[in-house]
Amino acid sequence: MDPFVVVVLSLSFLLLLSLWRQSSGRRNLPPGPTPLPIIGNFHLIDMKNTRQSFSNFSKTYGPVYTLYFGSQPTVVLYGYEALKEALIDHGEEFSGRGSFPMLEKVFKGKGIAFSNGNVWKAKRLFTVNTLRNLGMGRRTIEEKVQEEAQWLVKELKKTNGSPYDPHFIMGCAPCNVICSIIFQNRFDYEDKDFLSLIGKVNECSKILTTPECQENGNQQTIYSLDHLASLVTGLFFAGTESTGTTMRCALLLLLKHPHITAKVQEEIDHVIGRHRRPSMQDRIHMPYTNAMVHEVQRYADIAPNSMVHEMTCDTKFRNYFLPKGTTVIASLTSVLQDSKEFPNPEMFDPAHFLDGNGNFKKSDYFMPFSTGKRVCVGQSLASMELFLFLTTILQNFKLKPLVDPKDIDITPIGSIFSTIPPTFQMCFIPI
Repeated sequence: MDPFVVVVLSLSFLLLLSLWRQSSGRRNLPPGPTPLPIIGNFHLIDMKNTRQSFSNFSKTYGPVYTLYFGSQPTVVLYGYEALKEALIDHGEEFSGRGSFPMLEKVFKGKGIAFSNGNVWKAKRLFTVNTLRNLGMGRRTIEEKVQEEAQWLVKELKKTNGSPYDPHFIMGCAPCNVICSIIFQNRFDYEDKDFLSLIGKVNECSKILTTPECQENGNQQTIYSLDHLASLVTGLFFAGTESTGTTMRCALLLLLKHPHITAKVQEEIDHVIGRHRRPSMQDRIHMPYTNAMVHEVQRYADIAPNSMVHEMTCDTKFRNYFLPKGTTVIASLTSVLQDSKEFPNPEMFDPAHFLDGNGNFKKSDYFMPFSTGKRVCVGQSLASMELFLFLTTILQNFKLKPLVDPKDIDITPIGSIFSTIPPTFQMCFIPI
């Protein structure tokens, strides 16, 4: 037989085998677009605007659907009800951490974010207890954040009101808070070791925003130096980049909406004044500022799909069968931008978190830190930092854009797992 014919027949057989395997594997999974061999559904996903792609799929296939990234199926949860039912009501079954090759080289299944099973449970308990012992949730941590906020103000005053890119400095402040908790010491913003640490965090961030983008261990391995190093690395990455990114988003949005900035500063003047340090007790009396901080997190949506989950066991969910090991993506965007809970969700508006009397109102749809068993362990610290850093900045500076506010571009740069604001410059004018 002609060698060419043999090759064609062989390729045809492999293609048919691939299609058959995908078809048989999809029988009990949620519905979704038909995947192509090898590439799956990649050709249907706009990697520069995954939010819109996921939204379009949900309109066709419902709140629980299946996408293929290559040959592997991934179940997508879309909307508040689907996320709540899966991550809260069936939290244990959905609590696994899916594969993330780009960062597995760094963490190697250790730490909290990328571990699974008993290792993850032990690590999470250890981390929560250790952070509590180091002052998390107590006045001591608030004092560290307040102190760092003052160092941040001193550094910003050195700009003398000149055009300035806040990217670097907005990451330094939360990073130093983690340093003060872990090492019981902060660093000067020009310290060589500190600059190296910030550089490593930024490298990880770039990996996450690139569009191409151990289960029964004993106590000895769980608490080995490698595991502890991964724990600390994870704390620095999550505690630095997420808060720093959110703060940059806040500054950009406040530049774009000066009337909102003015209302926040008016509330600061009324409740705190110009000389006393802001405290977390002030937040109770500052509903508009509190709403603004929450709205920044909702609107920025820096982790649109959180980190991938994985089924820990065979599970029946909404009449579908999800085998153990199935990758699951939870669309936080679909909750944070739900138009029924947040009218005109595409608009930046603190009123999304205010009632008719101007009082702050909580929302079950507020999930920037995810939800369920994999919710961010640093949620309380991040919330504290955002409130104290932003109020301290607005207490001391007038924010001046370099262009007319209507011309400011707030279009984010993102991938399927992370979103960051565009690069910008601004002026911090001392008040």
